[in-house]
Amino acid sequence: MAILQTSKYTVFCRVVELGSFSLAAEELGYTQSSVSQKIQSLEEELGVTLLLRQKNHLELTADGETLYPFIHAIYAAEQNLSGKKKEIEGLESSTICIAAWASVNRLYLPVLMKTFQEKYPSVEFKLLQGGYEVNAASVKRREADLGFISTDTAEDLEYDILYQDELLAVLPPGHPLAKKKRVSVRDLAREPFILLDELGYSYPLAAFQAANVTPQNLKLTVYDDYAVMEMVRQGLGVSMLYERILRGFDAGLAVRPIKEQPKRTVAVCWKDRKTLSLAARTFLEHIEHSNIFT
Repeated sequence: MAILQTSKYTVFCRVVELGSFSLAAEELGYTQSSVSQKIQSLEEELGVTLLLRQKNHLELTADGETLYPFIHAIYAAEQNLSGKKKEIEGLESSTICIAAWASVNRLYLPVLMKTFQEKYPSVEFKLLQGGYEVNAASVKRREADLGFISTDTAEDLEYDILYQDELLAVLPPGHPLAKKKRVSVRDLAREPFILLDELGYSYPLAAFQAANVTPQNLKLTVYDDYAVMEMVRQGLGVSMLYERILRGFDAGLAVRPIKEQPKRTVAVCWKDRKTLSLAARTFLEHIEHSNIFT
């Protein structure tokens, strides 16, 4: 990216603010004669004299007093532009490491990464796949900049809540429980149960524990949620899956709400916002301002 040259508007404002050609020259890295030339160029552009050199100080002319607010507005805009340039440069050739689980990688991160790279195309991403506790540990060890977790596993990490996701009962078509408008955790505990492996803390198992029941036939433990759906379709058992995972993929399944309404609260976490890299902090803000989770 090309270097932004110090403009005559910036030079003029710094001369006025510092009250000295020599001090402005020293601050900006110019010779005093170069500063004088830039001021002269600005005066020629505007067709007026802006500054009077007195013996021990500088003084704005009447025209200088009138035009100074407008010149300063250009100077302020240039400072903002310079700051934005430095921000973009800080994001160039950066890598952001994110710890998440499969459904986040599938449902949300592709869109978030695409829209972010439209603004910052040289930023790269590295993804670590794990469950709530594994992701939290990766962030704590600074192996990942950001992690997707449940708030139950946040411990001492900083986080922002993104959404809640309710567990639903997933049944084979024609299953007797499908006749009910709602099923209970106790109902599901009596059936052959296919458990979604969440690589650590398990909300389905926590739901059974909260209801003071134990699955009588924990038939299979499967990591892939789509595999769980297909096994249920084939009549191998029943399960609990998250409502957001099931959206658009519930064909051939009987999906019912669970009486106890078990749910997880999903958040994005980080170790210390102040020490995040500029790229990671900017991507975190991109996540926080996104409406993708609604």
